[in-house]
Amino acid sequence: MLVALAANLVIAAAKAVGGLAASSPALLSEAAHSVADSLNEVFLLAALRRSRRPADRRHPFGYGKERFFWSLLAAVGIFVMGGCFSFYQGIEALRSGGEDKDLSGYVAGLVVLGVALLAEGGSLLRALYQVRRQGGLASGLRDPALRTVVAEDGTAVVGVTLAVAGMALHMITGRVVWEAAASLAIGALLVYVAYRLGREARDQLIGEAVAPETSGRIRELLRAQPEIDSVEALLTMKTGMDTVLVAARVDLIPGLDSERVEEVAVRIKRSISHTFPEAEQIFLDVTERGSPEAREAWESPAATGERGGA
Repeated sequence: MLVALAANLVIAAAKAVGGLAASSPALLSEAAHSVADSLNEVFLLAALRRSRRPADRRHPFGYGKERFFWSLLAAVGIFVMGGCFSFYQGIEALRSGGEDKDLSGYVAGLVVLGVALLAEGGSLLRALYQVRRQGGLASGLRDPALRTVVAEDGTAVVGVTLAVAGMALHMITGRVVWEAAASLAIGALLVYVAYRLGREARDQLIGEAVAPETSGRIRELLRAQPEIDSVEALLTMKTGMDTVLVAARVDLIPGLDSERVEEVAVRIKRSISHTFPEAEQIFLDVTERGSPEAREAWESPAATGERGGA
């Protein structure tokens, strides 16, 4: 990722110099886009480093959600530095009224964009290869860092293509409206990508449950235990990219003594951990059917922080 960051900074500098020299709104929009991508890669590096820290007393469930937090900051960066600046460039180009200007610098600008397109395309192919190695789109894109990289690279390829088209049409027709349209399209694309990434990061930060299919499999595993009479509640929450918290309240069949209940709880936890390795934290509240005291204890707010394995 450090190589990608250095490449993005070089590309951003080349786009900025070319955009200022040619006074091209589309090229300047792409320069802002590359700057936003560079800043976001710094965020992602921080996410990868900080999310690997082990759990401690202050954060007993670990630091897995660091990835979601930094991905949210990356989405904000795309929106502000990329989307808003591109909209500004497009609006300013439209306000200029399409007055004639020297387009000699556009050839060099198109060369810069051509090199950027090759670089961004290669980066996108590497990211898609990494997604494939991690099990395809469904599995690989669960990683917010990798998902952000794929979104950035895909958006960069589309953005450069729009800028090339806008500059080329401006050179052919002499009308700046084509570049203005390209800048506005780049801005709209970046705002959309930022919205999608931000929404996904938000869902995971506030405590997203596992997929319904996974939750159903956990419930079925619990129901299959001979000592469990019914599963009264099942709560799950993603605590990191590959870590999940599972909390369940189950009613046991009548007649089990306390020692037998403890053995059952340990066996059920081991069964869940074996079947679902991502379930690092498992909390069971086991009660005997028909026990109102146990049910009231579960529903009491004061007991929420005291639940653990039986």
